[in-house]
Amino acid sequence: MVSETLTHMDCRNYAPVDAAKGICHRTKQLVVADDHRCDAFTKLPKCKHCEHYLAGKELYTGICRAVKDTPMTYPDLAAVTCDWFQWNDRKPQK
Repeated sequence: MVSETLTHMDCRNYAPVDAAKGICHRTKQLVVADDHRCDAFTKLPKCKHCEHYLAGKELYTGICRAVKDTPMTYPDLAAVTCDWFQWNDRKPQK
């Protein structure tokens, strides 16, 4: 079974500084983007967590099925302002 590893960069409290690190809004400390999440983790809406997202054939690409012309999107694109975002409750496929 595929399991998703959630990191600091998947948290609402994370503010990126560059590609490798960011600042935690809660602690005001510098954190490494892909380190393990903390206990105060709050999942950030991203395309990869959306019911309408369909992963592409190439790594780090996909499409949004919520829009008629199915535009290309990135799995890690923040979707906090997307009107079509819906949490994906489906279990990962084997």
